[in-house]
Amino acid sequence: MEQVRIGSQSTDDYSKEGRAIGLTDEAELYAESARHTAIPEELYRLEQLDVFYEEDCKTLWTYMRPKGRPSFNPGMLGDFVNWQRLIELGFGADKVPLKFLVLGSRAPGVFCYGGDLDLFRRLIENRDREGLVAYGHRCCQILHRNIHSLGIPMITVGLVQGDALGGGFEALLSFDYIIAERSATFGLPEMMFGLFPGMGAHSLLSRMLGTAMADRLIVSTETYTAQQMYDLGIVHQIAEDGEGLEATREFIRKSNRKHAGLVNSRRAMKVAWDLELEELTRITELWADAALQLGEKDLKLMNRLVGAQTRLVGAG
Repeated sequence: MEQVRIGSQSTDDYSKEGRAIGLTDEAELYAESARHTAIPEELYRLEQLDVFYEEDCKTLWTYMRPKGRPSFNPGMLGDFVNWQRLIELGFGADKVPLKFLVLGSRAPGVFCYGGDLDLFRRLIENRDREGLVAYGHRCCQILHRNIHSLGIPMITVGLVQGDALGGGFEALLSFDYIIAERSATFGLPEMMFGLFPGMGAHSLLSRMLGTAMADRLIVSTETYTAQQMYDLGIVHQIAEDGEGLEATREFIRKSNRKHAGLVNSRRAMKVAWDLELEELTRITELWADAALQLGEKDLKLMNRLVGAQTRLVGAG
């Protein structure tokens, strides 16, 4: 199968050439997916997520296809809620078998910039705490369900072929394994404008790295390389640029024989974490309160960051 690096092409090129997971003709995979009538057809019609089922490796491939800037806008969050609901409906015991779930991105050079900063700015200016909390709670619910693999005995994989910042980085922490191309970058920039990551970073990083190292990453505002994240144990495998897809396929192939062991090892780890949804939502509420304390300079900096992101991806 043909290898293609998502970050090397425009979104239009991807839609036209149909190379999301390395097939010459994406229609082949659409046709294969459609043969499984137990899978809700709605799963393949999500507006900002492209979803394909590959029977040979029992893998569900999903690619974010954001409208505008590659961030978790409300529409994309709605798609993720439906994505999880429909996966639970179609897959699992006595349903279509699912061993691996992979999430990547079609935004060139970007996995995800995280939270919708433009929305945050407007909610803060309107003093809308309820709106901030509602957004954060929704993110936490999606994150917590992903941590527990939707109750399905499957391995979740984040495929990173670009920048994973803010909430994009937080979202990746909920996956069992992270495969990143060498030029991928990771970071939590929220402290730049007087805020902190409020949708999982504290809970997950402190469990993975300890509170001191977690705090260092959260307050530093630095951008970290894939190698640095690998050395910390956050990234599990580094692929050379352009080879992330093939590395993911190879990971799936090698993991198939020991699938049950990997699934149950990850489940044991999550038991040790003892991470309840309430912890995540309480931190999100602290985040909302902190957001309402931001001043005019902070909001201007947030707005400049939105502009910089928009220019980088040529959106809007």
